[in-house]
Amino acid sequence: MHMRRSGIFIIGILFINACAPVIIEQPLTPAHTEEKQLPSVIIEGVSENISSSSGLTALYEAVNPGVVSITVYKDLNIIGQGSGFLFNTDGYILTNYHVVLNAQIIEIAFPNGYRTIGELVGKDLDSDIAVIKTEISGQGIKPLVLGSSKDVKVGQQVVAIGNPYGLSGTMTVGIVSARGRLIDSLRSSPSGGYFTSSDLIQTDAAINPGNSGGPLLNMNGEVIGINRAIRTNDGSDGILSNSGIGFAVPIDIVNRVVPFLILEGKYEYPYLGIVSRENLTLFEKEALGFSNDINGAYVVDVAENGPAADAGLQGGSGLSEFTDLPPGGDLITEIDGNPIRNFSDLLAYLVTYTSPGDEVAVTLIRDGEELILPVTLSKRPD
Repeated sequence: MHMRRSGIFIIGILFINACAPVIIEQPLTPAHTEEKQLPSVIIEGVSENISSSSGLTALYEAVNPGVVSITVYKDLNIIGQGSGFLFNTDGYILTNYHVVLNAQIIEIAFPNGYRTIGELVGKDLDSDIAVIKTEISGQGIKPLVLGSSKDVKVGQQVVAIGNPYGLSGTMTVGIVSARGRLIDSLRSSPSGGYFTSSDLIQTDAAINPGNSGGPLLNMNGEVIGINRAIRTNDGSDGILSNSGIGFAVPIDIVNRVVPFLILEGKYEYPYLGIVSRENLTLFEKEALGFSNDINGAYVVDVAENGPAADAGLQGGSGLSEFTDLPPGGDLITEIDGNPIRNFSDLLAYLVTYTSPGDEVAVTLIRDGEELILPVTLSKRPD
């Protein structure tokens, strides 16, 4: 289960953000199927001189034709704007779900001037992804090439293209400033909080309201993420603006989810059913009785009748000097033999590599002893 509590995460998973609030842009906007065909590469040799203005210009000219501006209407009134990009030659467009939330009409505008109406065919509130189907026959518009986010490194240069504040075709350049970030999803949990979106790419490329749903690209012009949110404090005027910290949904998750959205309209995420705490401090480890050289995801609580509870995982109970960390809970250190440093690692593994019904081996520390428990994952409850 994922839900918001003061300073803790619920997994199944739940995330509690103890830092400054992440403001998700509001609208102003099975694994791969065998039939799924990725578009052919549209950029050749751009990366050889990408740091130059000519290299960036070549990237923009190759990619921008497939990036769209999205206008959302309700009762014929514009209620939002955002970005998106062409996924394949069948006319499927990817964007964020929050871009098209509450839309009665979705208008798609391509850089060549072509405008058309799109239909929402699939949505994923957990990763904030939406798939729109539209007509592009005879337009000669090429889909964007999807890369991989697995090997994205902090420090590598990236490009964002989108429609900030309605300024279509805007390109910004930055770097990947972090990996493995967590933010709340749009999906409510049965416990009253929210499930967690995991493994997001953090970038300092300028992203503002209206960039939502647009591509984050590597220097080969391949999509490595979908721009989703910015971190900012809304000031007294309530206006959101770029703060130098943006977040993108990694394309590896998109590649896993989108075929299901096209075929079935939804995607089922694996559910473990624990409440967890991210990044225990030195003093918290001492209070809970863990050695400083042991890392993992601390189990604050387990969901009743959930997979973790059924497998025998234990949450904390009683009181400690830290009010949100009851002592006695398990510390998950590995899953399927993969080291777990913190809650983010645990959630990223589950979302990227497992499905409901899979059995995973959870290694944990309990009362100073190492245990390995088999856990059969279920799907996240509605």
